[in-house]
Amino acid sequence: MTLKASIRGAISPFIVMDVMRAANERAAKGDDVLHLEVGQPSTAAPSRVLDAAREALETDRLGYTDALGLEPLRRRIALFYKETYGVEVDWRRVAVTTGSSGAFVLAFLAVFDAGDRVALASPGYPAYRNILSALGIQVIDLMVGPDTNFQPSPSLLDRIDGRLDGLIVASPANPTGTMLHEQELADLTTYCRERRVRLISDEIYHGITYERAASTVLSLTQDAIVINSFSKYFSMTGWRIGWMVLPEPVLRSVECLAQNFFISPPTLSQRAAIAAFDCIDELNGNVARYARNRDILLRELPQAGFADLAAAEGAFYIYANVASMTENSRAFCGQMLAETGVAVTPGVDFDPFRGNRFIRFSFAGSTEDMSEAVRRLSAW
Repeated sequence: MTLKASIRGAISPFIVMDVMRAANERAAKGDDVLHLEVGQPSTAAPSRVLDAAREALETDRLGYTDALGLEPLRRRIALFYKETYGVEVDWRRVAVTTGSSGAFVLAFLAVFDAGDRVALASPGYPAYRNILSALGIQVIDLMVGPDTNFQPSPSLLDRIDGRLDGLIVASPANPTGTMLHEQELADLTTYCRERRVRLISDEIYHGITYERAASTVLSLTQDAIVINSFSKYFSMTGWRIGWMVLPEPVLRSVECLAQNFFISPPTLSQRAAIAAFDCIDELNGNVARYARNRDILLRELPQAGFADLAAAEGAFYIYANVASMTENSRAFCGQMLAETGVAVTPGVDFDPFRGNRFIRFSFAGSTEDMSEAVRRLSAW
């Protein structure tokens, strides 16, 4: 007899993880792989972070912390907003989380109920959709494209039938690397405020931009939930440490949820993360490498037949329309890996409706790997 299983687990896989597994299996057999599929820096954590971690291991008991995180880290994050954006943030509104993933779970639970309707851009980060779906929250897809720079707009929101309870924005965005510029972000903020729509701003790729800096929604409103992470700009993916800046009315709800779901974020990672803000020169060196990698791909991919590309204003991704080559991006990526050793992510991970005609390149790796990848793809 088969026992019951919850329908909450019947969500789509995070396909990039499947692609990474296939690439690792190929590498384990002795075949070389160029990893342009996974969205993580190829560099280790900054040197001062590693030093702080070693010191903590030797001197700290590393027990539980407060559910919302260590006060010194929360204060340092608040100061970061003053230094970077000129925005005053009360450190008590900062919640340290187990990566941005933990932040999304806590935020969605704190402000949405089952049956609520939350809009997000498609293509977009798949975990938004999958976490919301697991919680019984209805996802409203905004079918964005080049005409809106792959970002939401008030006119797209006006086309939604029925009520809207929330909107998730990401700038820079995954998978497109596109950004909401200051006036566009202001227009969306006003739209949400006037219609009492909960705005959640994913800012985890802030710091990784090319033509212009990213704007934080905190410069426009204190009612939005801002989510950020040490994974991308700070190069600390496996440390599983992130944060939220919360409106005062939901702070206690998030704290109670965090106490019960996670007890506290990883203590070692918190101790080490305080030092990350003293490593800006090293981190900006990583961004300079991403910029070189981006230039190589934007210049060479069209020569290899990948000519229809999103703007890639920030983050470390290029989203490519491959409709002239395939209607099955998952099979196409599998063939590419098998025949060239270049691993990329199919667009169906980010857009369940049109992603069969798109793929995503990550340029977070080494410059040498980018050059070799486009050489192989041109030959292919």
